[in-house]
Amino acid sequence: MLAEPVERVIWSPGANWPQWAMIQCPIFEIFFGGARGGGKTDGVLGEFMAHANQYGDKAAGLMVRRTRTELMDTIERSRAIYGPLGWKYQEQDKVWRDPRGARLRFAYLERDADAELYQGHSYTRVYIEEVGNFPSPAPVMKLMATLRSGAGVPVGMRLTGNPGGPGHQWLRARYIDAAPLGNRIIRDPATGLERIFIPAKVDDNAFIDAEAYKQRLRSSGSKELVQAWLDGDWSVTLGAFFDCWNTARHVIRPFEVPTDWMRFRAMDWGSASPFCVQWWAVVSDDWEVNGHVLPRGCMVCYREWYGMKPGQPNVGLKMHAAEVGKEIAARENDDEISYGVLDPSAFAEDGGPSIAEAMGSGSSGKVWFKRADNKRVNPHGRHGSKGAMGGWDQMRARLVGNDDGHAMMVFFSTCVDSIRTIPFLQHDPDHFEDIYSDSEDHAGDCSRYACMSRPWAKTKEPPKPSDISGYAPLKPSGEQPGDWRTY
Repeated sequence: MLAEPVERVIWSPGANWPQWAMIQCPIFEIFFGGARGGGKTDGVLGEFMAHANQYGDKAAGLMVRRTRTELMDTIERSRAIYGPLGWKYQEQDKVWRDPRGARLRFAYLERDADAELYQGHSYTRVYIEEVGNFPSPAPVMKLMATLRSGAGVPVGMRLTGNPGGPGHQWLRARYIDAAPLGNRIIRDPATGLERIFIPAKVDDNAFIDAEAYKQRLRSSGSKELVQAWLDGDWSVTLGAFFDCWNTARHVIRPFEVPTDWMRFRAMDWGSASPFCVQWWAVVSDDWEVNGHVLPRGCMVCYREWYGMKPGQPNVGLKMHAAEVGKEIAARENDDEISYGVLDPSAFAEDGGPSIAEAMGSGSSGKVWFKRADNKRVNPHGRHGSKGAMGGWDQMRARLVGNDDGHAMMVFFSTCVDSIRTIPFLQHDPDHFEDIYSDSEDHAGDCSRYACMSRPWAKTKEPPKPSDISGYAPLKPSGEQPGDWRTY
């Protein structure tokens, strides 16, 4: 008697409820994940397999990652799932084809502009893995335009990611803030399209040893990092450049700025990306207000204008410079502005008036700027002995504050975009003393220009002779008091 044939299951979501939810969800745009170990790669590969089974040769997918190395990891996992099912892989084009004609193309986008290469393509599914590695939503929006089907196949975009990374802010704004617990439909007010966040955690993944995985993560970083990875906590600041930021110290309730405090403005220009204008006041003498002590010389950011499309972090308004200048003048009203600093690139004249000049013209001469000092880092390193401090170190020094523990730069709580972005600025992985410039760094750059316009350093009392072994005061010979020499 012949034995019954055994049906072999190559892949199944099994008990992973979030994967089942994503595969069955009809919503146009799905953000899947939010924590590490939740089975994100398997989820999107399985989702396309289900899509291909349903629509055959009418199904066409694009699977995208940020780098080639990351893409290779996804391709290797796809071999284990698609290969035993009889799918054929074309190495040169990096395309899988199933026996019924469905196709899935793999690609990586090292630059946001690479998304333009796919304009004119047509897909029924677009997958973007680890979308938090993209500092701007721009390439995501460009790829979304490729979703169309002449055969009437329902199209959709599927994204995966975790907290942290260059894209943390725009992901949080687009998918998390409106529905922190997920599994709730969000309707885009501009397009009417629907999106949803489906959270997945390591405990949802039955195919790995969850406890062993957690132990490995716990040994990989700080408590905050592990919290974000395991719980999908989007409020945690990961790998922050300004790890000295403390909202309790650096954010204060608005108050009426005394008229004798000197005021100035700083600006970082942007068109396709946001511009940022900040108005600063300098404390003329020690001041106590709303439970904060503001030392003499402390810089107070009392107003900001952030030129960002509503609900689209890191996407600019594309306003003409003359309009921006006119609006700046209107916002200043009766403020007596002593000076303004603007990033030097805005003074370039490419066959016509510069951006700085256009803003001046648009404001009837009321808004003027000088070139900001654009030095980012000390060329000799943070602890180098030569040269002035770079802008980021100036900013860090003011955030750390004086020896009494009081910050030397603070922000009104109404400066929401400075407060939203500055604490989340990340180190440049190739130049650790600098900030990753592809992130939403516009308010940070603006604050840097402001700090460089008013350099500050801690002042220390000279040591007493009794405090220093082997040192003695100089004999009177024209040397300055308080100098010391070794025996």
